[in-house]
Amino acid sequence: MKLQSYLNQQGIHGHPYKLFYGNFKDLNRSTRQAQSQPINLTHKIVSRVLPFLDQTVKSYVVNIMDPELIREVVSTKAGHFAKPEQNPSTKLFITGIVFYDGEKWAKHRRILNPAFHQENLKRMVPAMFTSCSELMSRWEKLVGSEGSREIDVWPELENLTSDVISRTAFGSSFREGMKIFQLQKEQAELFFKASNSVYFPGSWLLPTKDYIRRKEIDKEVRTILRGMIERRQKAMKMGDAIDLLGLLLESNLKESQENSHSKNMGITIDDVIEECKLFYFAGQESTSVLLTYTMVVLSMHPDWQEKAREEVLQVYGKNKPDVEGLNHLKIMTMILSEVLRLYPPGVLLIRRTFKAMKVGQYTLPPGVQLFIPILLIHHDPDIWGEDVEEFKPERFSEGVAKAANNQLAYFPFGFGPRICIGMNFTLLEAKLAMAMILQRFSFELSTSYTHAPYAVITLQPQQGAQIILHRL
Repeated sequence: MKLQSYLNQQGIHGHPYKLFYGNFKDLNRSTRQAQSQPINLTHKIVSRVLPFLDQTVKSYVVNIMDPELIREVVSTKAGHFAKPEQNPSTKLFITGIVFYDGEKWAKHRRILNPAFHQENLKRMVPAMFTSCSELMSRWEKLVGSEGSREIDVWPELENLTSDVISRTAFGSSFREGMKIFQLQKEQAELFFKASNSVYFPGSWLLPTKDYIRRKEIDKEVRTILRGMIERRQKAMKMGDAIDLLGLLLESNLKESQENSHSKNMGITIDDVIEECKLFYFAGQESTSVLLTYTMVVLSMHPDWQEKAREEVLQVYGKNKPDVEGLNHLKIMTMILSEVLRLYPPGVLLIRRTFKAMKVGQYTLPPGVQLFIPILLIHHDPDIWGEDVEEFKPERFSEGVAKAANNQLAYFPFGFGPRICIGMNFTLLEAKLAMAMILQRFSFELSTSYTHAPYAVITLQPQQGAQIILHRL
C-alpha cells in the first residue's frame, strides 16, 4: 500500500490493492473467460493470451511499451533492474542463469557461452538431423499409401525438440535425457497449477499431494543428472566434448583452473544440474512452440508455404540439408522472424527495482515489478503499422533492424546483455526441421483445428495443432 501511495502521487494509477489477493482474482477471472472459447482464424491473439494485461494497458498508465524505455530497463542498465525473486516452490521446477543477477549471472554466462558458440552449434547439426529424420520416417509411415493423414503436430514437435535437446545436450545418454523431459513436463504442469493459486509465505512447505510429487520429481531429475555428469567427467579425457554438457564441463574446468586462487572459480555440480534442467525446458519449449506455429501459419498462408518450399528445393533439392545451405534460406529466415513476432514463445519479461530508479519521467521505489509485454509490443500498430495483425514476412526482407519504425520493438528472445543464450540453437534447429518437412510434405489446417493460443509459461496451442500432411 505504501508503494501504491508513492506511485499514485506521481500520477500512476492501477487496480487498487486488495489484502492477500492483490489482483489475483481479477487476473484468474479474465484468463478463464478468455480461454473458455477459441478465436477466429486470425493473428489478433493478444486479448486471448494476455487478457488481464491487455485490459490494464488500455485502462491505466502503468506499462512499459516505449521501446526507448525498454532499452533503459533491459540493456546497458540491466544491472540496475533485477530479475524477480523466486519463491522456494518455483525453484523446484527450474532456476539457472535466467534467474541470476550480478556476478553470479556474469560467471554463469561466461562459462556457458562457449557451448553456444556458432562453431560448436554446427557440430551438433548431425544429432539434430538424426532426430528430424526419425520424425520424418514416422510421419511417412503414418501417411502410408493413402498419401494424406491428419496429425496433431504439437505433441509430435514437442517430442522432436526434446529428442534433439537430449542428443545435443547429453550425447550417448539421450535416452536418459528423454526420461528427464517427461519428468520436467510433469513438473511444469504441477508448477503451473501451483502458480494459479494464492501464494503466501510458507505455503510451499505444506505436505500436499502435489508438493510431495514435485519433491519426488526434483530428486529423481537430480539423481539422473548427477549420474550423467559424473560419467561425462570421467569420459571427457577420452575424446572431444561435442555435446552441451561436455562443453559446459570443459568450460567450467578451464574457468576453475584460470581462477584457482579466486573465490569465483567455476560453478558447482548443483549449479551444473540447474543449468541442465534449464537446457531442457528452454531449449525444448521455445523450439517446439516456434515449429508448431510456423506450421499453423504456413497452413493459413499456403502462398508463403510454397515460396519456402521452392527455396528449400532450390538450395537442397531432395538432398540432406547441411549447415551452409541453411544460411542461404532467406525466405525461411523472414518467415520464422514474422512467426516469432506474431507468436513469441515468451510473451513478457519481468524485472524489479531493488533500489530507487528513474524510468522516463517517473521515479520508482525499490520493490516495484516492471512488466515488459513482448506480445503487446509485437502487436502494436503504432510501431508496426496498421497491418500489424497480418502475416507479412517481407517486413524482415532487410533484416530485423528495418522491420519496424524502432529496432528495439522486436525481441522474441529478449534484448541486451541478457538476450537468450540459446537463440541461435533454436533458430538453427527450426530451420533444419522446417527444411526437411517442406522437402517431404505439403500441409493444411484440418477442419478440426481450433485456434486457441494461450500462455502456459510459453505460448502454446490450447487445443493442439491438427494439420493434414500430404506426402509429396
